[in-house]
Amino acid sequence: MEAPHSPAAESATSADHTSAAHLAVDSAEDMRDLGRRLAGLLRPGDLVMLTGELGAGKTTLTRGLGEGLGVRGAVTSPTFVIARVHPSLTGGPALVHVDAYRLGGGLDEMEDLDLDVSLPESVVVVEWGDGKVEDLSDDRLHVVIHRVIGDAGEPGAAGDGEFGESGEDAAADRRRVTLTGYGSRWAGVALPAG
Repeated sequence: MEAPHSPAAESATSADHTSAAHLAVDSAEDMRDLGRRLAGLLRPGDLVMLTGELGAGKTTLTRGLGEGLGVRGAVTSPTFVIARVHPSLTGGPALVHVDAYRLGGGLDEMEDLDLDVSLPESVVVVEWGDGKVEDLSDDRLHVVIHRVIGDAGEPGAAGDGEFGESGEDAAADRRRVTLTGYGSRWAGVALPAG
């Protein structure tokens, strides 16, 4: 399944974002490592939007974020509960992990989750948030994950399983990740590149 279409992402200009980086990620463990590295850049009030097809690695990345932030509880997909809060074990920000896949409306439905209340003291990560959560904050980190097929690095569907479940076919686990920071919060922040 393709990631939802986002007119907001298409209309973004270079003036809208302040930093960007592109990475190749070769395994589920590398995706978790990227999450741990990104966690070192995050602070309370940060909004992270994750975009990618089913099984692309959004939850795997969030597991790494949770490890890097030192939060309590196993980070799993909140598909059916919509949102999970993982309190910090280290005195840092809590991780609020949202799966907006089943939410049809924009910010109206998201308001029922009180994310605007959680945002100032937490790191809020929203899977499938395109067109739904951009109005929560002018400052956000948008992470887009594409499966890579073939040697040319073309995005596309490389198998139907979850990230890291491709067995011996390492090529099916390759991802291309684009990190884009929007707003003054991300100005001058050195995003991981690879």
